[in-house]
Amino acid sequence: MDFLEILSHHLLDHPLAAGFSIGGLQMPITKHVLMMWVSSALLVLTLPVLARSWPLVPTGARNLLETFVVFIRDEVVLPNTGDEGRPYLPFFLTMFFFILVANLLGMLPGAATATGNISVTAALALCTFFMINFVGIRKFGLLKHIKNFIPHGLPVWLMPLMLPLELIGLLTRSFALCIRLFANMIAGHIVILAFLSLIFLSGSFFIVPPSIG
Repeated sequence: MDFLEILSHHLLDHPLAAGFSIGGLQMPITKHVLMMWVSSALLVLTLPVLARSWPLVPTGARNLLETFVVFIRDEVVLPNTGDEGRPYLPFFLTMFFFILVANLLGMLPGAATATGNISVTAALALCTFFMINFVGIRKFGLLKHIKNFIPHGLPVWLMPLMLPLELIGLLTRSFALCIRLFANMIAGHIVILAFLSLIFLSGSFFIVPPSIG
């Protein structure tokens, strides 16, 4: 197996079972689908148990979980949304923990990184896109939510030009995150495989420790 075959084996998805069909569309069970199921199952089984009853001073795994939750709440969500973003904290935490667990599982030998699949990151971007518009419509109503895309004080003759640009900007902001996460995971695999390939290219035992490190 040459380097390109090894690279494609780690980066590309592979079908594991025929799966099922919906309306004539075949939905195979692939390696990335399996890893998403495993990630979701781990979160569903572990997080409710850890968060079920908090002691006054959490320790161990509960303390680690609280550290992550407090960081996402105080350093990511509230500084960007204010107190209005507090009801949506579960959404942000779900996205964070799913991506974290999926990425960590991808580091296990024989596993795969589901977030290295652009279909997965695109689905996450769609969730973000719909959440942004849901919150906007819920707060301002549909018409005012659309009007908010047009900067206040803009001349009337510029509105037909600015509205499409702002709508495109809304799409690109969400899907830029999709491409960034996908590209980061792909780049990580390529860098790891490049370092490991130095062992075989050099043929020297002394290159093994720094390459693996």
